[in-house]
Amino acid sequence: MGVATLEKKPVVTRRQFLGLSAATMAGFGLYAGEIARHEIDVVRRRVVLSGLPEVFNGFQIVQISDIHLMEFTEPSFLKLVLHEVNALKPDMVVLTGDFVSYGPIARQRSIPWAYKCGELLTRIKCPARYAILGNHDCVVDQGAATDALTSHGIPVLANASLPIEQEGKRFWLAGVTDALEGTPRPDFANAFPRTAQADGEPVILLAHEPDVAPEAAKHGYQLMLSGHTHGGQVRIPFVPPVYLPPLGKQYLAGQFQVGPMQLYVNRGIGSVGVPFRLNCPPEITVLTLASS
Repeated sequence: MGVATLEKKPVVTRRQFLGLSAATMAGFGLYAGEIARHEIDVVRRRVVLSGLPEVFNGFQIVQISDIHLMEFTEPSFLKLVLHEVNALKPDMVVLTGDFVSYGPIARQRSIPWAYKCGELLTRIKCPARYAILGNHDCVVDQGAATDALTSHGIPVLANASLPIEQEGKRFWLAGVTDALEGTPRPDFANAFPRTAQADGEPVILLAHEPDVAPEAAKHGYQLMLSGHTHGGQVRIPFVPPVYLPPLGKQYLAGQFQVGPMQLYVNRGIGSVGVPFRLNCPPEITVLTLASS
């Protein structure tokens, strides 16, 4: 008499496997697009500057960057970011470019969004707030992007500098035009204040693209603050970033030493290309200055 054998059924059928895969991808998209994209990371760094007057010990600079309003940053999320900025009670706020995006939406739509962004940024309570433009701003309309900020009380530094003064002492803040799309081209030499060099006063530089740091370091700046890279935006473990922009490939995110100059690269608030972030949350940077 033969022994009957039982056919083993697969634990998971092909249809079930495909269904689980689809659900996993949908869950991944939901997390990266709706949760991870809105998880704000407040990063604190202490920065020592040679020649910084004692009165500025503990002076706090908050940096935000790469807002990309409406494509894809919602006004409600920017309001939340600015609420966090105000809660930090900074002494100065710097905004390092890309307030809007040049694609895939039409340029004509981005121009009014630049003014909307400027209007929202008036929520920053700190009166000392300064900006530079990014490559997206310049492609959309450099003049309009500048006016959208300056008309809302935010000076734009374009190959220029200004003193930050307290009790008769000072350091300097400088900013250059965008290296990819700005006009005129960035002029690191002219943006550096000559009196600062003569008096040994530290100069902090705002420059959107971090990979210009080796050139900037030749001119005497002690600290450069950048954005542009989004930190890679979508960071899959054990895999290099899928995309990094031009002049954003060498210094991805965080703190670096570039010759005699310190560099900090902020991961940005918004996203480009796709409305996703993964292992790379939006960043508010708090830089606390200290004298050497």
